[in-house]
Amino acid sequence: MWTVLDLRVDGSLPAAAIADLVVINGYDHEPIGRYNVAPSTRVEIVRQAGDGLYVDRVKWGWAPFWAKGKRPAPINARAETVVTGSFFKSLWPGCRALAPANGWFEWISDPTNPKRKQHYYITSAEGEPLFFAALAEVHHDVEPDERDGFVIITAAADQGLLDIHDRKPLVLTQRLHVSGSRALPRPSALKR
Repeated sequence: MWTVLDLRVDGSLPAAAIADLVVINGYDHEPIGRYNVAPSTRVEIVRQAGDGLYVDRVKWGWAPFWAKGKRPAPINARAETVVTGSFFKSLWPGCRALAPANGWFEWISDPTNPKRKQHYYITSAEGEPLFFAALAEVHHDVEPDERDGFVIITAAADQGLLDIHDRKPLVLTQRLHVSGSRALPRPSALKR
């Protein structure tokens, strides 16, 4: 099973994700030209730095400097251990971010033919944009920095998703996503 982000059919951020934020750090809403996003693809995330919001195009996947090259960079961080584990320690809590999406894909192997997979596209019941809790390392420079990357925070699946996958992105409620200058949830919002 593999989770893939969906931003939009045209690859742009969902309009409601930034409707109240006319322009953030010169972001131009350039489409990514695909309907889904695979790990290591550079996509837009929303993060807070100082008193402002930034939309940055960042690679999906991140590892601390001491783990680079040992294995592929993880794309997810478990909500149950992100606060206490050492792997994401340098990102918590100061590097919280939002990964806006319209939904995500899960792929399940066919029990009769393992080479065949069935995909499931998961969205909000109301069709509203989703805001995944994320952690990101971003360095502002002319060129992308090899240290840049982000991970999506995941939680145990519930409400009918268990048949598809045991984990899901931690989707923040409308109350917790972008609202004014305090865009991101406090660390206590992720503690269980």
